[in-house]
Amino acid sequence: MSTVEAGKVVSFHYTLTNPNGDVLDTSDGDEPLVYLHGAKNIVVGLEAALDGKAVGDKVQTVVPPKEGYGEAEGPGPQGVPRSAFPEGVELSVGMNFEAEADDGSVMLLWIVAIGDDEVMVDGNHPLAGQTLHFDVEILEVRDATDEEKAHGHSHGPGGHDH
Repeated sequence: MSTVEAGKVVSFHYTLTNPNGDVLDTSDGDEPLVYLHGAKNIVVGLEAALDGKAVGDKVQTVVPPKEGYGEAEGPGPQGVPRSAFPEGVELSVGMNFEAEADDGSVMLLWIVAIGDDEVMVDGNHPLAGQTLHFDVEILEVRDATDEEKAHGHSHGPGGHDH
């Protein structure tokens, strides 16, 4: 029986809740999550909890912010004029995008609120600073292909899935 370890592609169903038990995300009723173990495709705390597990294992783990999406940092949400976004692009709360900083570096931002003239964006992931509670069932563990290892992520049944 194959166990979860670096270089394996793992498929699992999950439910993510906050400390109050509110469901933040789930694969229930949808396709399972598939990732390349050891390639930092999922939060490090969850990846560590799945290490050494096998098909059929059910795992419950609590991931602190530093092993999840990090602590909330920086100035918090900032307003950006709606006109700064391309016309015709449908914006939604939780959507992320890349923006170029003044120094030319690229940063990832999340939309936290949308007004008529202004869009509030934040450099923190929406789950930054939160303790995450994962309930996971491992469905499949297989060897990664050479191409998946080279690309650093799993591919779908037909090859590339990105």
